[in-house]
Amino acid sequence: MSELQLTHLTYCGPNLPPAQIVFGPELTVIYGTSDTGKSFIVKSIEYMLGGTDLAMVPEGDGYTQILLGLLMPDGSPLTLLRAPDSNSIFLYRADLRDLVMGTPDASVTAVHNARSRNSLSIHLLRALGLDEVLIRKNEAGGTRPLALSDLLHLSLVTEKRMIGDVPPVLRTGTASTRTAELSVMRFLITGEGDPAVDTGLNAGQRRVHKGQVQLLDQLVLDLSAKLVTQENERQLRDRLIRIRTALDQQSAPLRQVNESHREAVDSRMETARELAALDERLTEVSDLLGRFKLLEAQYRSDLERLAMVNEAGSILGYFKVGTCPFCGAEREHQQANHRVEETTQLHIAVQAEAAKTTALLADLLPTIADLDGEQTALISRRVEAQSDIGVWDQIIADLEGGIAALRSNVEELVEERSVVERELELQTRIAELDDKKSRLVGEGAVATTRPTQHIPTATVGAFDSILQQTLNAWQVPAADHAEYDQYYAEIRAGGRKRIERGKGMRSVLHSAFTTALARFCMDRDLHHLGFVVLDSPVVTFRDPEPDDIDDVELTSTVVDRFYKDMLSFPGQAIIMENGDPPTKVLSEAVTYHFTGTASGGRAGFFPASMR
Repeated sequence: MSELQLTHLTYCGPNLPPAQIVFGPELTVIYGTSDTGKSFIVKSIEYMLGGTDLAMVPEGDGYTQILLGLLMPDGSPLTLLRAPDSNSIFLYRADLRDLVMGTPDASVTAVHNARSRNSLSIHLLRALGLDEVLIRKNEAGGTRPLALSDLLHLSLVTEKRMIGDVPPVLRTGTASTRTAELSVMRFLITGEGDPAVDTGLNAGQRRVHKGQVQLLDQLVLDLSAKLVTQENERQLRDRLIRIRTALDQQSAPLRQVNESHREAVDSRMETARELAALDERLTEVSDLLGRFKLLEAQYRSDLERLAMVNEAGSILGYFKVGTCPFCGAEREHQQANHRVEETTQLHIAVQAEAAKTTALLADLLPTIADLDGEQTALISRRVEAQSDIGVWDQIIADLEGGIAALRSNVEELVEERSVVERELELQTRIAELDDKKSRLVGEGAVATTRPTQHIPTATVGAFDSILQQTLNAWQVPAADHAEYDQYYAEIRAGGRKRIERGKGMRSVLHSAFTTALARFCMDRDLHHLGFVVLDSPVVTFRDPEPDDIDDVELTSTVVDRFYKDMLSFPGQAIIMENGDPPTKVLSEAVTYHFTGTASGGRAGFFPASMR
């Protein structure tokens, strides 16, 4: 049966090294540190095969082309080129793995539309021989053509879906798509599509449909009235990119000016603190100088008085008669040379006192001189500090003016961005309503006889056998009696539904279902895309969360057995995991180890220089 094969995923951009993963024809394992791009690879493959949205990571800035290489069922190469945030896909009938400059062989849209034959879905389904297959879309038996997205979710499983509550068979889990999703499962394991039902709407249905269409038309008119520009989605998205670029360009100068303003304010505050300290010290020095100069004056006054006393004593010593002017003794009590001795004693006492006072004055004068010098320096520095504060005030005022101008420009850009984002949201809602209207207009009628919807018991039993063999090969504990319950679209194992198990078991059961379905189809030459892409299929350990359901512990044995089984997988398998695979896998499969650091091998999907 016809199958596809993925050959490479490549991101290219001007003046940037390509970010590339080359897939092996059998098993490819990409493992290593979290947040290195493993899940992003899975989402990129999904996006390139018709996904509607891809959240770019910062490391992807500057990359303008995404290339997905395929080998078609006839063995010929095909390269899909799609830009981030674009619905156009360009087809090149060659194996291209670098920046593409040539003219494409064809251009298709990523959006599947049953009324258009120019979509990637139709192109690939035609190559697979599935473009004429019909599947049931409602309980009444109405049908629609098979789409690529109907098959892709059964081959490519993101980490979110791997551990999610939605059963593996269902793509959305909503009631409106359940019939179609069950019909796809029935087609894959039986090989039988649904017959076309050619009946029109009855009178009651026509009235209901007409009312629904009119309501949708009115909603579209109401939303269209809120549009303020005449730009289409592409023009708006281009404008949004320009606005974001301008915001980035404006934000850098604003951050720089804000940083300069902060530094200027800090410097001004530091100078103000210094000025306050100078004023405090000047007050202390002035007070000390006042006190010391008073003391100096007192010392000099004392010395002058002592000099006068000494001089007076010398004069008094010349008097020969009368009472002694020094001790007050009467003449009859005075001894010979009495006056000379008294004069000498007075002179000695005065000299001693004068010497002591002179010594004190000599100690005081250097202190006064030092304080005078300090006061002069403080006054000079105070004048400089006051001048510095004036300079900083001017700098701060100038910077605040610059900040106000830059902030005004940024606020205008932010407002413009909000308007564009609002316009895009309105256009998206209008497009959704138009799509609902187109589907509603194309709705089939209630069939007079309803085709068979269930899968024959023998066929389900054969699939259940492959599912059980897979779980046994992986040695998954508590997973006996595995089966696909087609009435509830659920997987059961160990007597419990998958939704009743913990995240680890949910991921293992989802992986087992996906690989078992691929094996079943390939072994019986039934239709299948030919590859499986699994993100975190065997989770051996997760930190417990409050809402986790108690479950069995998954050991490393499950991981080893899983990889051993995948080495014999009949198609192409691409596995993303955090843990290291067994040594045998490293030697026999194509492997990539993302280390998360440039110094330890390959850092991640994008080149280390861009990380």
